[in-house]
Amino acid sequence: MGKPLCSTGLRWLWLVVVVLIVDLGSKYLVLQHFMLGETVPLFPSLNLHYARNYGAAFSFLADKGGWQRWFFAAIAIGICVLLLVMMYRGAAKQKLNNIAYALIIGGALGNLFDRLWHGFVVDMIDFYVGNWHFATFNLADTAICIGAALVVLEGFLPNKKGQTA
Repeated sequence: MGKPLCSTGLRWLWLVVVVLIVDLGSKYLVLQHFMLGETVPLFPSLNLHYARNYGAAFSFLADKGGWQRWFFAAIAIGICVLLLVMMYRGAAKQKLNNIAYALIIGGALGNLFDRLWHGFVVDMIDFYVGNWHFATFNLADTAICIGAALVVLEGFLPNKKGQTA
């Protein structure tokens, strides 16, 4: 018989739910209250701007006729399954890894939902400096980036005795 789920990294799956609620909730609000292309200034250098992304990060492959929707959906599912397996094999006490994996899974599922439900990903965060604008993104993208940064950070931290990868 396998180990109890609460002793594995799967104990951190609640964070996936939090990311999904916040991400999908913000996208729902944008879809309900914004016209495509509409911008509302929030702070200096930060706008809410409703955009649609038919590709991946930075609209990669957005103009390729639709096949990319299923390609990116398959990648998201594969990554989620891989990270879930890693969380199951890891210990619940490996907080940094599990938080990172949960953030990545939550973000990937948020964007996967958009791809499958709408056929595009809803983006709304417009960061800019002067006339230069970073690619518009969403909270799922933010969760994925923070999760990836935590994975990298964890690689630089010394291993604690008794902790396995």
